[in-house]
Amino acid sequence: MTWFRREKKPLETAPADKRVQTEGLWTKCEACKKILWKKDLEQNLLCCPKCNHHLKMSSQSRLAMLFDDGKYVEHDTGLSSPDPLEFVDRKAYRDRLASAEKVTGIKDAVRVGEGKIAGKPLIICAMEFQFIGGSMGAVVGEKIARAIDRCIQSKLPLVIVSCSGGARMMEGAISLMQLAKISASLARLEEVRKPYISVLTNPTTGGTTASFAMLGDLNIAEPGALIGFAGPRVIEQTIHQKLPEGFQTAEFLLAHGMLDAIVPRTELKDYLAKTLDYMGAWNLTEAPK
Repeated sequence: MTWFRREKKPLETAPADKRVQTEGLWTKCEACKKILWKKDLEQNLLCCPKCNHHLKMSSQSRLAMLFDDGKYVEHDTGLSSPDPLEFVDRKAYRDRLASAEKVTGIKDAVRVGEGKIAGKPLIICAMEFQFIGGSMGAVVGEKIARAIDRCIQSKLPLVIVSCSGGARMMEGAISLMQLAKISASLARLEEVRKPYISVLTNPTTGGTTASFAMLGDLNIAEPGALIGFAGPRVIEQTIHQKLPEGFQTAEFLLAHGMLDAIVPRTELKDYLAKTLDYMGAWNLTEAPK
């Protein structure tokens, strides 16, 4: 009966250099759950081509998107937190900082870039959510305050792109002090009559919302962005009322007068350039005496 036995040949495998590598080439949209080709997604500025959901964008990609030719000078790259409280929860704060720096390539949760938009100079601060949830500690506050000082000295407009969970609990009251510090700096920017545009992305919450994110001469947001101070459960338990669905979305806030506009990411650079020009951002002005 051996005549009817078919010998099984071992499966042939292609040489390593000829195999098709597909790992990491696809991703899933958080909103519509469609599988997306990463290259198409990147070409569309991380906006889902199926449902237009705006995925999170790194601070580096954000600055490259907004500045002409993606060129800019980054300021204050060496600032890092000294862990003033020597904070430890499930993990030491110092270890969290080191881990976040390894993932993002920066020492804290904001990048400050100076460059040009439509050929005209400005400073843009972009928050990095991958760095401990984009939380705001002493370094974030200092870098943004220094950016505002540069705008005052050089008579430049300012744009801050927020993507943050709020104040950083590992720095306690020091973190909360940054809210007043940045707000005071923005008041001085107003005195020299240079505009500040706040761009709120998903998410913008907590102390970030309670300070500079809502203090812009113009407050705009990306579609569908989550924007709020406290979480829905905390608010419901405080006021003992059921909240309307979607009350912390950009669309809800726009409808109720908390935002000035919702601007898709693909239109953001052109919108900023035209709006800053309309606001007289590059007119020669002097601080009032």
